[in-house]
Amino acid sequence: MAGRIARTLRRVEPPPRAVDWSILVLVLFEALSGVLSLGAGHPANGLLFVTHGVAGLSLVVLVGFKLYRVRRRVLDSRLRDRHTAVSILLAVVALAALGTGIAWVLGVEVGLGFWTLLNVHIGFGLLVLPILLVHLRSRFHTPRRVDFEGRRRALQFGAILVFGAVTYRATETVGAIHGMTRRFTGSRPVPSGDGNASFPVTSWVADDPDPIDPDAWSLSVDGLVAHPLTLRRADFGPDETQSVLLDCTSGWYTVQNWTGVRLGDVLSNADVHSSARWVTVRSVTGYRWSFPIEEAREMLLATRVGDEPLSHGHGAPLRLVAPNRRGFQWVKWIDAIDVRRRRDPAQWLAVLVSGFT
Repeated sequence: MAGRIARTLRRVEPPPRAVDWSILVLVLFEALSGVLSLGAGHPANGLLFVTHGVAGLSLVVLVGFKLYRVRRRVLDSRLRDRHTAVSILLAVVALAALGTGIAWVLGVEVGLGFWTLLNVHIGFGLLVLPILLVHLRSRFHTPRRVDFEGRRRALQFGAILVFGAVTYRATETVGAIHGMTRRFTGSRPVPSGDGNASFPVTSWVADDPDPIDPDAWSLSVDGLVAHPLTLRRADFGPDETQSVLLDCTSGWYTVQNWTGVRLGDVLSNADVHSSARWVTVRSVTGYRWSFPIEEAREMLLATRVGDEPLSHGHGAPLRLVAPNRRGFQWVKWIDAIDVRRRRDPAQWLAVLVSGFT
């Protein structure tokens, strides 16, 4: 039996260096596409998620080839060296990233505190890259052109990609059979239209300010404007209500009725300079995000969700409602709007340290 498996693998497996370099390329692609997917909320970005899934399942095949090839080096203590521990750690973390991603698509429910299985998948996925780079220091081999040339190689890699695509479609189908209705982002539905209590309270990294006194709160509008503003709640114009879908990177989505003032009306009252191109929305925690000004004009500064005022956990007294943006870009506890010529270059640093300052 073992001999038959070995002969079959020799026919379908690309050369060792081709496998190793293909794994490296796919890991880099998965890391990049995974990070990009965190900010991809528009349906037009759906292909990014499909390619991420197909590449991940293709990676399963390549990792399988790799593990089978090096099994003796790991299992036989006489063949191990000082780098074997890193190799084993890489295999464990890579398999955990792949396994949790597949389990999420299949509808497996595992809660780890505030984390969903999707969060665990993201965590393992980000951890793979640095371990892989350490692994390469001891196992690096220069790629050879001959390992990738020829009709046979094209068929081998084509078959791996076809396996990834077919398996991706199969996992989607199994999830649907089990009643798992997911968006193209992978997020699952939670109750919609029922206000604060119907959807989870989540915060990016460690943002958790004390409740804000609405009587002491104000909103500043500054930057490239002719008339800088300091607004209290009573200064806002007439409210409007929008039904907008909130898709959180924790793996859930909800559709709620949000009530507040259109950000474009606030910008018009401040008389934005013609050179302005970006709008940065900032939280009391220092957390902030920048948006193209034409997109920002269509966003809502919400004070209510459903038929009730926003709760503190959901961003009271003021939260951004940003259609087709992921949840971490829906800035909570807003206290400032800055109109700019360029995107805020420090926003990524701000979102990482805001909760600790």
